Amino acid sequence: MLPSSALPRAVISRSALTAAAAVAAAAGGRIADLRHDAWGHGILAVAQAARAAGIDRVLVDSPSEAEALSLEGIDAVVGVTPDVNSMLLYGLPDADGVLASQPVMRLSGRVMSTKQLNPGDAVSYGYTYRASEHTVVALVTGGYAQGIVRALGNNAHVEVEGVERPIIGRVAMDVCVVDLQGHEAPVGADVTYFGGKGPAAPALSRWSVVTGLTVAELVAVAGAHAQREWEA
Repeated sequence: MLPSSALPRAVISRSALTAAAAVAAAAGGRIADLRHDAWGHGILAVAQAARAAGIDRVLVDSPSEAEALSLEGIDAVVGVTPDVNSMLLYGLPDADGVLASQPVMRLSGRVMSTKQLNPGDAVSYGYTYRASEHTVVALVTGGYAQGIVRALGNNAHVEVEGVERPIIGRVAMDVCVVDLQGHEAPVGADVTYFGGKGPAAPALSRWSVVTGLTVAELVAVAGAHAQREWEA
């Protein structure tokens, strides 16, 4: 098992969750989908936010989860069809990358190291990327074992210090390589894969196109395999 410092972080915003739940409740519906640990966001916190927003019931995976939530005073059910808009509840982008509510989860890695590349230098296994000019690249925590799907290599961007930078080469099991495009980033710098308030906020829509997976699948897998943290 990887140490927690080597894992990407699924940072859940309490304020964004409260706001998104209110938007979802206002849009209508009575049953919110909280299966798969609330799509990787944490079932109890999302259930409490949904209840506070006026959503009547939540859908969960098993009777044992429903029973546990009932002890918290939350009406939970299994085997029914949810009718609350989950994209609003979790602040997820539509197919066009449009966000109707702020993302609740921000998936974040960190810069482990940087190195200079010369023209012709290659990165990652298989050498699917070779530098066309002098640049600086960063090794970043987060790989396919944590939901950074292999197909994203050479096909998606992350946010580094407020600027989008491309993922280059093949995504490895626990790390990937990001082209800083001639700029520098300090070791330990935050790297946002998706979510937050910057340019990576709607990135899951691009991930869905590249991977063929739904936004729901992508966020649930990432949330389940990252180190979950909370912020105001």
